[in-house]
Amino acid sequence: MEALRLVLLYVHLIGFALLLGGSIAQYVSGRLRINAAMLWGSVIGLLTGLGLAAPLRDGDEPAPAKLVTKLVLALLIFVMVFFSRKRESVARGHFLAIIGLTLVNAAVAVFWR
Repeated sequence: MEALRLVLLYVHLIGFALLLGGSIAQYVSGRLRINAAMLWGSVIGLLTGLGLAAPLRDGDEPAPAKLVTKLVLALLIFVMVFFSRKRESVARGHFLAIIGLTLVNAAVAVFWR
């Protein structure tokens, strides 16, 4: 089971990299638009996060409050990306909120023990 957890974690990190990298690339280009990397990153992050929340460890499970917090953040990010993906441009505040929530979600994963 540890191998499965590590594979899920690896793919989860790839999803994070796609989401944050795609966001930063769009922000630097000056054209605030949801790109494919952001969409796929949010989908991969949400699905692998659900898999990582499954009880795959030997008694070393994360706190339920942490899992719920990360799920809510991941759902918010996914909804913000998914429903804005076909727009020609996204409002600056909306786009920065996606980046901010992505960073907060990573901070919850790292700092909440």
